[in-house]
Parts: sequence; C-alpha cells; structure tokens
Amino acid sequence: MTRVEVASGPDAGLDWHFGDPVAEQRGFDRGVGAVALSNRGVVRIAGPDRLPWLHSLTTQRFEGLRPGTSTTAYILSPNGQIEHVLYGTDDGTDLLVWTEAGRGDALAGWLDSMRFMMRVEITQPDDLQVVWRAGQPDGSFRFRQAADSLDGHEVFVTTAEAEALVAAEPAGVWAYEARRIAEGVTRVGLDTDDRTIPNELGVPSAAVELDKGCYRGQETVARVDNLGRPPRRLVRLLLDGSVNELPKNGAELYVSGAEGKPVGWVGSSALHHELGPIALALVKRQVPLDATLVTGSVAATQEPLVDPEVGKHLRPQR
Repeated sequence: MTRVEVASGPDAGLDWHFGDPVAEQRGFDRGVGAVALSNRGVVRIAGPDRLPWLHSLTTQRFEGLRPGTSTTAYILSPNGQIEHVLYGTDDGTDLLVWTEAGRGDALAGWLDSMRFMMRVEITQPDDLQVVWRAGQPDGSFRFRQAADSLDGHEVFVTTAEAEALVAAEPAGVWAYEARRIAEGVTRVGLDTDDRTIPNELGVPSAAVELDKGCYRGQETVARVDNLGRPPRRLVRLLLDGSVNELPKNGAELYVSGAEGKPVGWVGSSALHHELGPIALALVKRQVPLDATLVTGSVAATQEPLVDPEVGKHLRPQR
C-alpha cells in the first residue's frame, strides 16, 4: 500500500491518498473508509452552564440539547462575519467539539475569555484527535453525525485508535475533500474569508438556527434574511477537465469574455471520481447564474448552492 502525504496547505502532512484515490471515493459510497483529520483542533466544554452559555454566544440552539445530539455552530464578529466554527456532540456532561486546522487555540482562548461567572470549563485534550468514517457509527467511539458529516460521521479517538481505524480502511483527504466539495459543505478559512457572513453560505443551515434568541452578530444575519440579499453567494464550480490543473485556493474568478474586476474567488478544489474537477467559490450576487467563469486558464460553469434572491425581503412598514 502506497501512502502519499499532502505536500502543502493547511492539511500538509495528512494522508493524501493510499495509491488509488478513485477507489477510495467509491469506497465511501459503499460505507467503507476512514480518513485521519489529526490537524483539527479538539476542545472540551464542560460545566452545568455550558449549553445556555453557548446558546447566547453562537448561531445555534443549544438550550435543551439532548445527550448524544450532534451539532454545528458559528461564532460571529459583532458585524456578523464568521470567526469560528464548532462541530460537536454533547453527552450530558460535556460538549466535545472540533474546529478547523490551526484554529483550536484561538477558539479555546476566545471561549475562555467569555466565561465570566458562568460555570463552564474550557480544556484542550491532547490525547484526542478526529477521524472521519464513511457509513454509520457502530458505537465503539464517541462520534458526531450531523447534516454536514458527508453521510458519514466523525469520531474522537486517541492516536493509537486513529492509526488502527485508518489501517483497517485506509483513505486520504483527496477522497474526503472531493466528497465534501461535491456535497457543498464549506471549510471555514478555506471557502470563507474574513468578510463572509452566514447568509452567503445559506441560512438556515446546519450551523445557523434563525428562530432563536440574540447572539453576537445576529443583527446582520437577521437583517440580510429579512430585508436584503447576501452580497455574495456560494457556488459549486464544474471545472473544465481538458485543462490539467486545479485552481489554487484564493484564485480570482472573472466572467468569461468580459472585461472588468474579479467577480469572486475559488475556495477548495478537488478531482471527483464522477463529477471530474470541481471547486467551491464565493461569487458576487449579481453574477448571472448561467455565466461561464474563468480563473487563469480554467473555465467553469456554476451550480448555485445559494439562491441570489434568498431571504424574506420584507419591506418595513411606514
């Protein structure tokens, strides 16, 4: 079995593939495959006040969260931009969450700074890491399974357990990323920038509960949903397969055949075993849905993941 590592980027050092990434993707469709996501940050949030406290801080409903329930939430800036993401599961005693590569310390630090007098404890267990597994959980490990788990689930395991799981069903992040992009699931920091608001990715969503109380940045989310339209929208790009290259993260997008400024930028990209080369991108709302886009020498058609007219668009009463 040939193991190839990711050479660069936020996933550098992870398993890229084990010799046949197409077979690994097809294995996912059969419920077979385990991918080590050991670069994700793991944070434990314990204490009797943890759920109402998180309910007041995040975009998600945590009050009344039942043990064994999995969830996703954003922490927003005061102006509504996405700053952190939490993917977690609660067992009735504590909430175990993972976040994006390189962001664990920042998330834990921000949460700790917001505890004040609440009975909440924030720790970063150094003995746990994340493995994504295809198919249904078997109950052997503490797991998270939600709408954004790519029809699989994530487990929180020790390093030794992670190595055993991957050795039994080896798969790499090439196959995982291709599946994620095909399903339109974003990664904060790769498919978003410091201006991204949840509405540009679609609300309500796995991470955003619109019908809940106030939280930091909630005014922006509600205002755009009620009165406006998101300035940008998430799309999936079907890339021209005749060009043997994938666009780099952050590559600018232009309308093909038109002069002018960029209309968006590319997030993640991968080669999918059925769809071919695909990517996620944020484009300006006014870009026609049927416009062909181009980045460098690569042309792309759009598959809208967020309606440019999304929202209630209610007019205020005079």
